[in-house]
Parts: sequence; structure tokens; C-alpha cells
Amino acid sequence: MSAISLPRVMRVGAGTILELPAALAQLGLKAPAIITDAFLVQSGAASRVEAILAEAGMSARVFSGVVPDPTTTAVDEATAFVKAGTHDCVIGFGGGSSIDTAKAVAVLASRGGTMRELKAPHQEDKPGMPIVAIPTTAGTGSEATRFTIITDDASDEKMLCVGLAYMPVLAIVDYETTITAPRRLTADTGIDALTHAIEAYVSRLANPFSDAMALSAMRAIWPNLRRVYDEPSNRAAREAMMIGSLQAGIAFSNASVALVHGMSRPIGAHFHVAHGLSNAMLLPVVTEWSAASASGRYADCARAMGVASPDDADDIAVSQLVTALKDINRDLEVPSPKTFGIEEARWNDLLPLMAAQALGSGSPGNNPRVPDADEIQALYRKAWA
Repeated sequence: MSAISLPRVMRVGAGTILELPAALAQLGLKAPAIITDAFLVQSGAASRVEAILAEAGMSARVFSGVVPDPTTTAVDEATAFVKAGTHDCVIGFGGGSSIDTAKAVAVLASRGGTMRELKAPHQEDKPGMPIVAIPTTAGTGSEATRFTIITDDASDEKMLCVGLAYMPVLAIVDYETTITAPRRLTADTGIDALTHAIEAYVSRLANPFSDAMALSAMRAIWPNLRRVYDEPSNRAAREAMMIGSLQAGIAFSNASVALVHGMSRPIGAHFHVAHGLSNAMLLPVVTEWSAASASGRYADCARAMGVASPDDADDIAVSQLVTALKDINRDLEVPSPKTFGIEEARWNDLLPLMAAQALGSGSPGNNPRVPDADEIQALYRKAWA
């Protein structure tokens, strides 16, 4: 038996951001706090959301202090901002960092406490403030997940927080918000979405519902990943990536991620590498190491992505998948940790801590092949070059 969790309402397609006031009213909400970043304020995107709400007679206050890989300090500042107003919901507007910050605020503003107290394996299911998610990147899938990830400033640990309290009640998934995204962001978030789909499918917690979402996501993402990188204004490709990202988010929210994500979070926390980029650095290495323990599952991924034919034997399909993942990293100019500029001595010094933090997240336990700390360190070393 599988317990499936989804947002209460999802409005999907071009122009659905204009439906925000009607969607809020449908849920009995009228006084949102918008949680976003400085770039979306400076670009005018946040003002557009304010204007859409104002035209419907809804006033909103905007917090623009979201930081990449949101920290406990930034979350505390956003929480104080929301508590200082009279709000009945929070809107996470932006990439995964904005939506994750909004999720954390929704819980802390309603009942206090700290994010460390909420760290997995704690499960936070009691609803906080209603969460509305409006993604502006096609990658994190956070608009459809029951997770948030917040970095503890004191320890540089990326803390995974889990529970129904983090599931948005409303997701506005409008691919037009992604058309102006820079190429690097487009690439990194796209590979993030692909990683979500692959890991959800090979996860030990996979189920028929998550499988269907994951395979559909791979079919949408893979043919369009290079396309949106090379042709940023290609609307059909942007739409496919946004749908694929949403489906991948639904898949991993209901099946969990695995070793790539467990290893990725410490890289982001210690070296300030964007989440999607650190996933991309690891995906080929971890896939190659894990594949023998679930060759049929990884072969299914290869066939869904179109990098193997239906007639290929599983071992051939897996080999083609690993090659394809290496090729996409080359084509999308994904750096290794070394070429990214991370100092090798510091990388090696932190390997025991990074391995411990990866295992502590719980995600590696969902991997088809479950590693120990020494094996994780060996994979980090292999990913380095």
C-alpha cells in the first residue's frame, strides 16, 4: 500500500499566473505574504504578482531576502516578516530556494520553534499556514513535494525536513515564468528534475503511482533538456520541461530520492554549489556505481529517455544511460568539483564529514545499492575529477 500526497489544487499552463487571485479565493485566502529573492524584485517579476493580486483587491507584502540554499538565518528573518503582518498564507515565488523558504516559514510562523527541531527523521504533518507555490524554474519540483531543505548556519549542514505541513495547498505552474531564465540556471535545474525522476524510479520506496510520474517526467525532460539550453525562447521545450519538472516532483515526493541527493546536499552546504549543479556532478558516477543492483530499473529509465531501444538488453541499456548522462554534462558544460574551483585539500579534508552528513540525511538508504561511509567517500573522490 502506498500513501500518495499531492497539492490540493494545481493550475498548469501558460498564463495561469493570472489565475492566482481566483485560485486563492477558491481556497478562502486573501492576504498573502510573498516570499521571493532580490533578483525577482529587481526584474519586476514580483511587482507583476503584486499587481495581479491588487487588481483583484488583494494586498500583499513582499519579503525579498531569500538566499540560495536557504539558511536558518534567512528563514528566521522571513518568519519575523510574516509574523509582523496580517497574513493568511505564504506564496513562495521563485526557484526552489524561495519555495523552500516559504515552506519553512509556514511552519515556524504558525507555531514557533527552530528548523533543527524539525530535521528528519522528525515528521511534521500538522498543517501550518497554507503554502502557495509559484515556480520560476523547471527543476526543483518543490511546488508538489512534502519536503523542504534548509542549511543550518551553525554547522553548514543541509537539513532535510519532511511532512505534510510542507505540501503546498496551491501550485501555479506557468512555464512562461521560466522563459527568461539564464542558460546555466536552465541547465542545472533541468538536470535536477531529471535526477528527481531517475532517483524516484530506482528508489526502494517506488510504487506504481510514482513510477508512472517518473517515467512520464523522463520522457518530457530528456528530449528537451538540450533544446532549452540551446534555444531558451523555445516555448514548446519550456512547457515540456515545466511539466516534466512537476511530474518528477510528484514522483520523488511519493517515492523519495536516493544516493545522488544524499551526497549532493553536503557539496552545496560546504562549497556553495547550486543544488541542481551538485546533482549533475554526481549523477553519472552514482548511476554507474548503483546500476548493477537494479539493472532492470535503470534500463527502463534509458528506454523512457530514448537513449536505448526497447529491444536492447538491460546491461546494454544501462551502459547507454551512463554514457548519455556523461554526454549531457559535457554538452551543458557541467563542471566537475575540480573545474568548478573547489580546493582539493579542503574537499578531501571534508570527505568524512560529508559522507556522515549524506548518510544522516537518510536518502542513501533508499538507493538500490546502499553504501557505507567509505564507499561514499570513494564516490566523492571519483566525482572530483
